Amino acid sequence: MRFLLIAVIIVLGGCAPRSTAVIVANAADTGQASPIFVMSTRQPDPDIFFNTDRSDEPRYGKYTVVVPPERPAGQISYPTGTPDTNTQFVLSGVDQYQDRSTFRQALSAELRLMPRGKREATIYIHGFNNTFADGIFRIAQLKNDLGIPGVALSFSWASAASPLGYAYDSDSVLAARDALEEMIYEVKRAGADEVFIIAHSMGSLLTMEALRQIAIAEKERPHEMISGVVLISPDIDVDVFLSQVRRIGTLPETFVIFVSARDRALRLSARLTGQTSRLGNLDDIEKIADVDVTLIDVSAFSDGDGLNHFVVGNSPTVLAVLSQVTQIDDAFSRDDSVRSGLLPGTILTVQNATEVILSPTQSIGR
Repeated sequence: MRFLLIAVIIVLGGCAPRSTAVIVANAADTGQASPIFVMSTRQPDPDIFFNTDRSDEPRYGKYTVVVPPERPAGQISYPTGTPDTNTQFVLSGVDQYQDRSTFRQALSAELRLMPRGKREATIYIHGFNNTFADGIFRIAQLKNDLGIPGVALSFSWASAASPLGYAYDSDSVLAARDALEEMIYEVKRAGADEVFIIAHSMGSLLTMEALRQIAIAEKERPHEMISGVVLISPDIDVDVFLSQVRRIGTLPETFVIFVSARDRALRLSARLTGQTSRLGNLDDIEKIADVDVTLIDVSAFSDGDGLNHFVVGNSPTVLAVLSQVTQIDDAFSRDDSVRSGLLPGTILTVQNATEVILSPTQSIGR
């Protein structure tokens, strides 16, 4: 156990850089400004940012992230010392909202800038060992690199932002379930025609728990509220995932899971929980064959030296796959003949589940 603890400190210590948010008033003159609406279960510290402590009540805001022009796709450079707005992610402004009603009004105003029927909202839910800034910078990067339309939001739960905070983070996820459920409702009430969720690592567990709560409440059906869900390297026990799916019932029409057998972070997570694997490094599709999902295996794109815990966000090639995820999932729901040439790699179907094992030897089809 002592050896395992040392391994966690060494390996998971790099799970998320210790990023901080810095405001540079004129940064938008240099890069691409992306307003990110935020709901957080963290305590504010100082006034405009959030720390690792849990809050009894959700906090709301809008953080304008400026994506620098000089960077390769998939890369996030954090401000150090005097920020360089040509290469580093910074903020150009912050708006705080006193309550969810004010938050909803501001979000509604942003959505009304788009044509009716095309008012899309994408919620990003970060994973284990993340700071507040990690979450808002990541969704800004994904929105910029993928060309995600509509409004981007970050749900920031109270991660300890520490490689030794696994138990604290697991409890924080459970404490944040009601708030995420509330956020989904508020986004719909604000006028979003379609809501998409992108969740990473432990944030995937939080997502599934929130969808399960919505199903239990029986006020709305999750698949009618949510247009699509993407789980990236989900840190969920497979049996827990299956029990969540059974209670949720029909999943959103687009439901995609990115997995990698070479995910070292999930390998350690499995050992910590006494298991051989997690959902995000699943190596046998038959274990979830009854579930109507698409698994995309990115093991071939994993760097042998890294954690391989966010290949989807860091690899320009896999980013291209993520940008087509809705079309891919729609194609797989139709005749087999439409699948040929859609993606480079091997496509397997076992009962309701489809697995795509990506190959880096070919280009991604458009």
